[in-house]
Amino acid sequence: MMTQNAPHFHHGDDMALLNGEYFDVFSLLGMHIQESPKDTPTKSTKGKQAETKVTQVKKQLLVRCLLPGALNVDVLSLSDGRKLASLERVNETGLFAGVIGRRVKPFLYKLRVEYPLSVEEIIDPYQFPSLLNQDDAYLFAEGRLEQAYHLLGANWQQNQGVEGVNFCVWAPNARRVSVVGDFNHWDGTRHVMRQHLANGIWEIFIPDVNEQAHYKFELISEHGECIEKSDPYAKAMQAAPGNASLVPLKNNYNWKDKQWLEYRKTQQWHHQPISTYEVHLASWRRKGDEGEQFLNYQDLIEQLIPYVKEMGFTHLQLMPISEYPFDGSWGYQPVGLYAPSHRFGDATGLKAFIDACHKAGLAVVLDWVAAHFPKDPHGLIQFDGTSLYEHQDPRRGEHPDWDTLIYNYGRGEVQSYLLSNACYWLDEFHFDGLRIDAVSSMLYLDYSREPGQWLPNVEGGRENLEAISFLQSLNQRLYQAFPGIVMIAEESTAWPGVTKRVDESGLGFGFKWNMGWMNDSLRYLGRDPIHRSHHHNELTFSLMYCFSEQFILSLSHDEVVHGKGSLLHKVPGDDWQKFACLRAYFGFMWGHPGKKLLFMGNEFGQRDEWSHERSLDWHLLQYAPHQGLQAWVKDLNHLYLSQPSLYCQDTRADKFQWLDCDNHQASVFSFIRYGEAEGEHLIFIVNMTPEVHHGFRIGLPQGCEYRELLNSDSEHYGGSGQGNAGVIFAEDTPYQNMTNSGQITVPPLGCLVLSPSHLASNSAIGLELFGESDEAN
Repeated sequence: MMTQNAPHFHHGDDMALLNGEYFDVFSLLGMHIQESPKDTPTKSTKGKQAETKVTQVKKQLLVRCLLPGALNVDVLSLSDGRKLASLERVNETGLFAGVIGRRVKPFLYKLRVEYPLSVEEIIDPYQFPSLLNQDDAYLFAEGRLEQAYHLLGANWQQNQGVEGVNFCVWAPNARRVSVVGDFNHWDGTRHVMRQHLANGIWEIFIPDVNEQAHYKFELISEHGECIEKSDPYAKAMQAAPGNASLVPLKNNYNWKDKQWLEYRKTQQWHHQPISTYEVHLASWRRKGDEGEQFLNYQDLIEQLIPYVKEMGFTHLQLMPISEYPFDGSWGYQPVGLYAPSHRFGDATGLKAFIDACHKAGLAVVLDWVAAHFPKDPHGLIQFDGTSLYEHQDPRRGEHPDWDTLIYNYGRGEVQSYLLSNACYWLDEFHFDGLRIDAVSSMLYLDYSREPGQWLPNVEGGRENLEAISFLQSLNQRLYQAFPGIVMIAEESTAWPGVTKRVDESGLGFGFKWNMGWMNDSLRYLGRDPIHRSHHHNELTFSLMYCFSEQFILSLSHDEVVHGKGSLLHKVPGDDWQKFACLRAYFGFMWGHPGKKLLFMGNEFGQRDEWSHERSLDWHLLQYAPHQGLQAWVKDLNHLYLSQPSLYCQDTRADKFQWLDCDNHQASVFSFIRYGEAEGEHLIFIVNMTPEVHHGFRIGLPQGCEYRELLNSDSEHYGGSGQGNAGVIFAEDTPYQNMTNSGQITVPPLGCLVLSPSHLASNSAIGLELFGESDEAN
């Protein structure tokens, strides 16, 4: 029990605490050793009391706490639950204080708190020392911390043998920061955090917190404004409109993809097949009577993975899955950059999904947004009442196109935030790479701005030197830390060296989307065949630059939204012509140098423009034209997997040769793709008009029999059946700079793929890296 009256707080301490004006709350609350003078009389040698006294120091343990609304507070030993003291209420604000009799050495304790309607036992967080790692805090400020999510956010830790959650947040200009949640009645006075002035970090270790507990940070700005924010490092978040952060689960996922990760380390993806299926998980397929429910990760394991594998794709690219409040943003305006979206399950479910992809031999790429962030009030905007993550000047800090904010790439703490987030998805979730959205908007200070709306860099130029430096550092660090990943840039300009090494003055990406090819070829696709002869260069011009970067030919979600219509509806003509033309176009795409990417639904001819609000129109596959297009894409993929000439040397100009790039009158394109092996090659002939060409002569590199590996006009794909009965015989007639030639039938709106007969048998061999029976330990 108490041995004396409880000492009072100094005058004004209570109001300073409540108003966020007390500088070091941990020096006031919790258990402290109190020293006070004590006069002790001395005795003479004859046993008589002397007149002099000796002043000694008396030590006592003092406990203070702030518990608004509490009636009584007792101090209990944490080890055995024994009551050691009752604290005295100091005033009506909820301040309690008292000393512990006889004990002078600090010990672990809990508080038994009586409220009008309940009694709670609380392990007082103010008795625990700081867990902040100063080395990590230094690297964080320098912009070099790769795992800031272990430092900041909500992390399960042990403190003096007690398990709890260490809450940590960067808010250098706040006067007070508190954790509020459903474990403290959302009361900002209950868990005021410890401030570290040197780095602007606030932290508090709180035991007795449950997994999935809801929390936010309550900040008092330098101007006295009370701000409530979600945790920038939250690993799970509540759905809108609550938008609270969630304390993460404790469980560790038991990965089974060691074999895949070891295999991935050995891959040089520039010389391997990459055919990517881009997916928006919320609308690929849905369930429920009205299609109103999202598939969860287990559904996706059972449905999406087998489909993608059967179709012959090598990579799966997920549109952004970091938590986003607004469905219509498709994930490109994330608020919880570290939190997998609640829409499809929890983090464990996502890990199981990626694990299953790896078991099936599928690499998984994440669409990652580092170019901007939204202005949602619970997010990063003016986080502590000042511009922390963004530039204060709107000429540097705002995107006019998207009404979003631009990261301050020159600030070390922001660099660590983004770098760590990239590492988080690659390390914690085993993603096989990142596709970075809107890179062009990061590179140019005048991106989508008029004169006077932007500020030049220190050298007077338009280049965002800080963003460039960040991207270079990001790519270098990630490729070093995660061997075998791919880093992909969506970059729509002619910025030089996007995929060159950083030490060669490049940006260091592995691949770049070929936006020029996409724009030109889709413009050509939309022209009436009668006019295509006047725009022949729209399909040939890309060969002038396609060897300058490591390109991916992308037909992404951006090409089938916002009034652009589906790919099928871009094509003029009747239904037969639409499907035939799209098959020929895909044939040209798969023959063109560069890796491949196709957005979901394009592979079977989705008729309506893509909508994030509903499933793809899978019912269309009951109709033959859609079945035929799907079969054609599947066979193109399997041909691609089996023919090294289509992927092993995408950037070598000597491995591509036009047979005829000038036949604009007939709108026929013919070219050769060469492999590494002697004599290994494929010939593509693409006719983009409805006219059949009989007796059409083409040059042939070898005087041998050629096989017709693929014919998009086959009745199997919904075509008219025009072709060459599977065989073409070479004649000893030089043509098109070839020693031999042959006469063929070129089908209407069709694509032919020819191979020397002795090599054609390889075309049926698919690349199966992992089977369902494989067990990766």
